[in-house]
Amino acid sequence: MITIRLKTAEGVLAETARQEEAWLCADRVYEPGDMIEIKGPKHLWLKMDQGIEAGEVYLPDGCMTWQVPCGEHRLAYAPGVFEAPRHVIMARSLSDAEISSCRNLALNPADLRGKTDFYPHCTANVETRNEACFCARNVIDGIRCNTFHGEWPYESWGIGARSDAWCRLDFGREVRLERMALTLRADFPHDAYWVSGHVVLPNGSDKAFTLRKTGERQWIELEGCTARWLRLERLEKSDDPSAFPALRAWEVWGCDLEG
Repeated sequence: MITIRLKTAEGVLAETARQEEAWLCADRVYEPGDMIEIKGPKHLWLKMDQGIEAGEVYLPDGCMTWQVPCGEHRLAYAPGVFEAPRHVIMARSLSDAEISSCRNLALNPADLRGKTDFYPHCTANVETRNEACFCARNVIDGIRCNTFHGEWPYESWGIGARSDAWCRLDFGREVRLERMALTLRADFPHDAYWVSGHVVLPNGSDKAFTLRKTGERQWIELEGCTARWLRLERLEKSDDPSAFPALRAWEVWGCDLEG
């Protein structure tokens, strides 16, 4: 059973429950504090709003709470998406075939800044000026527009010119990883780029990689390793005059160990 509830300060405003695929249509202009609660199987395919991309989430406890972004946080989403008077939310269970298939395990347009109870989830030790347009969750939102910087659809992970910046991707469970792709922000000459970096695994091993000055995906082999999380670190900036390298998208292709 999949249950979707829209909760406000007054209580449950709208609710639906279905066996395999649930749709909730809610008539409301979202206000600060509004929250969506979803209960169901651990693997779900979600679309949190008609203006947000769909993606897979993993719920370790079979339940997730999604605080509707408000204020400055909304700059990382399409203009007006939360001001609409009507919202459609969809959740469906994933089949065993989907769970065992090779796919982008990093994709999660529903990811939020701060602590979450659903995965994948992206965090970092620095986000430029602590602004939503440059926060870590942007790199797994499923969008790869990278020829500019700033508000949607050009949001990215910005490092505030820090040389010790790192970004971590948590999957919430052990998964098998085949390869990953990094898409750099390519607003040249405003942007610099990284020439190299390392991806670190929970067992302490790490893999060095090199990068080029390009807006295209750059692939890095992970060779079937298993991990609960990955961390990008020791990112070496190019000698460009710009102080602003940034990451637009981080994809990690692999599969679950069990269906």
